[in-house]
Amino acid sequence: MVKVGGNGHLAALMRQAGFLKDDGSVGAKVFARAVSRHGNRSYTHTYVKRWLDGVVPRDPATRQAIATALEERLGRTVGQDELGFGGTEKLDPHLGLRYPDSPADSVAAVTQLWQADHDRAYVLRAAPVHVGAWNEAALSWLVATRSGVANGTGSRRVGESDITGIRSTVDMFDQLDGRHGGGHARRSLIEFLRSDLAVLLRGSYSDEVGKKLFRVASEAVLLGAWMTYDAGVHGLAQRYFIQALKLAEATGENLRAASILDAMSHQATFLGNFREAANLARTARMGTEAAGSPSAQAHFYAMEARALARLGERADCDRAMAAAVREFERRDPDNDPADWFGYFDDAELAAELGHCNRDLGRPVDASAYAEQSLGGNGYLRSDFFATMVLADSYLDQGEAEEACRVALTGLEIGENLKSARCRVYVDEFRQRLKRVGDSPVVRDFAEQARTARLWKAENTG
Repeated sequence: MVKVGGNGHLAALMRQAGFLKDDGSVGAKVFARAVSRHGNRSYTHTYVKRWLDGVVPRDPATRQAIATALEERLGRTVGQDELGFGGTEKLDPHLGLRYPDSPADSVAAVTQLWQADHDRAYVLRAAPVHVGAWNEAALSWLVATRSGVANGTGSRRVGESDITGIRSTVDMFDQLDGRHGGGHARRSLIEFLRSDLAVLLRGSYSDEVGKKLFRVASEAVLLGAWMTYDAGVHGLAQRYFIQALKLAEATGENLRAASILDAMSHQATFLGNFREAANLARTARMGTEAAGSPSAQAHFYAMEARALARLGERADCDRAMAAAVREFERRDPDNDPADWFGYFDDAELAAELGHCNRDLGRPVDASAYAEQSLGGNGYLRSDFFATMVLADSYLDQGEAEEACRVALTGLEIGENLKSARCRVYVDEFRQRLKRVGDSPVVRDFAEQARTARLWKAENTG
């Protein structure tokens, strides 16, 4: 029998995982072996008794091995804050939600977020999205008095080579994200930002270097936000988006900041907050109308149209889609100040229009646009989304056989992606397919799809 002492948090997790019964019996030796499989040494039941009595393992690897052993049984991530070993269990659950008053406040917030994320802080990983935080961030950015970058107080002197190193590494993670999904290398990115970028942000630098540092920092935090969003950790992703916005504001580059509002709009639409999503896209557009970037304006209109389509507001959505096309046709990618929108090509525009027309109940138009978007930029995830929109559109046209054929192609693409968003697209197709009813075509599809990872793992949110 194991007597539970001072660590009720660990005892509760062990009970949930089946390592400990309510009477305190069973599990110490079994749990010790499970932890040993994931640690850098062997543990005995004596160690387990000490942990339950309140002894905190000094070695971070031991604490992580304990979490991993529990994760295997529970089927979910176990945060270090859940283990009862101190540290992040007292983390502010609202960390990162508030739009910072200064760039220095944003640096403090984002470095704390990286550490908590690295520690798998449950209070943040399970945190819900706060609708009001989107609204506050958008308004605060729109009316803010630009204050410039914040020079750190650290002894580390930051130079151009440091920024080049950060940028090239972030570019590498960006490529991995597009090809394999946000869940593939997200934790590696966060570890890199926590260990490398955080040091630079706390260092000292000239005004010129500082502006470049904050620019690359905003891009890095934005990528972290996208990957976290794609991995389905939405409350934490929202916090990263907000801090990226403040870091971008500090550079004085309104277009860069507005592109982050644009990304926030994308997440809001995905989560069903359509009115807020439309307003975020409009705020991005309003704040940059004189910036001279047709590419940016086209994308802002497209994000607004995506939200309006979900709301079923046909006339307003049509106007936004028409404006997106008009601005897109005006663009000059070689001379556009928002050069990071260079990826927004004909295929990407077609993908956005395909989503809108599907959601407006125009499946013929949706399928035409979705087909145009396939294979446009070489990113598997983009092709997956377009393929599933195409499959949805064929179902809505009554073409179940073609829809199932296309969906099987999508599932095959999805085998290479670690993305919570992909599961949601599959679930949307699943719901449409249920409306078709039982038929030989549906049964044949179900038989072929049954081993596909995304089809087996029905999304539970």
